[in-house]
Amino acid sequence: MKVLRLPQFDLHWREDGDPTGEPVVFANSLGTDLRLWDSVIDLLPRAGYRFIRFDKRGHGLSSCPASPYTMDELVADVEALLSHLGVKTCTFVGLSIGGMIGQQLAGNRPDLVKALVLSNTAAKMGEPAMWAQRMDAVRTGGLSSIADAVLERWFSAAFRQTVELSAWKSMLTRTPADGYVGCCAAIAGADLTETTRKLGQPVLCIGGSEDLASPPSLVRGTSDLIAGSQYVEISGAGHLPCVEAPQVFANHLNAFLQETRHA
Repeated sequence: MKVLRLPQFDLHWREDGDPTGEPVVFANSLGTDLRLWDSVIDLLPRAGYRFIRFDKRGHGLSSCPASPYTMDELVADVEALLSHLGVKTCTFVGLSIGGMIGQQLAGNRPDLVKALVLSNTAAKMGEPAMWAQRMDAVRTGGLSSIADAVLERWFSAAFRQTVELSAWKSMLTRTPADGYVGCCAAIAGADLTETTRKLGQPVLCIGGSEDLASPPSLVRGTSDLIAGSQYVEISGAGHLPCVEAPQVFANHLNAFLQETRHA
């Protein structure tokens, strides 16, 4: 188990694959931890790639500083981790809030992000009033009070009938309430439209046809902001296509990694 001590909290991280390979960094969605990527990473070629994952502040095995958080803080956490690991440039793969972190990191540090995968995310996700309502619900009733509604937005109707659903519900409800609320505040305060519009790196945007949290039209709209970006949609998958359709997700990601390997 690997932990980086930062000024406000301890950040849990993991790496797989070739430690001398090309870095690929994965950032998770709200209410999940780095296990989100297990199935996809198992399907990617290990030779020549260094896969780096982390639990953002207030999630997984990272500790939980007092909330609220800002997108600037979440991005700075990633910069600190990559500096600690000696990563000079990487392909960044972010889902939902992880994709927002990726957009801002790529805009702030184009030297650090050579290519970007934006899965089930957008330059702006929801309105502040909606996030305020969700934060109030969690403060009042805990994550268990919103879990079923979140799972309906995360997963397709078919996946919600599988035995795996209970494990994802457990992951969500075991997230510290302060960590979840803190990251909600970061999303609520972020409009990355102008930053994202200026991105010059190769970008692949991935949507899920059954995603109710970041509908395909929202993801496609973000792709349309970025000159030269690619958009693909995974049929039958919801907000977490890396869970529902890992082979399809891995195929798209592997093709993009090959295309951009020498970018």
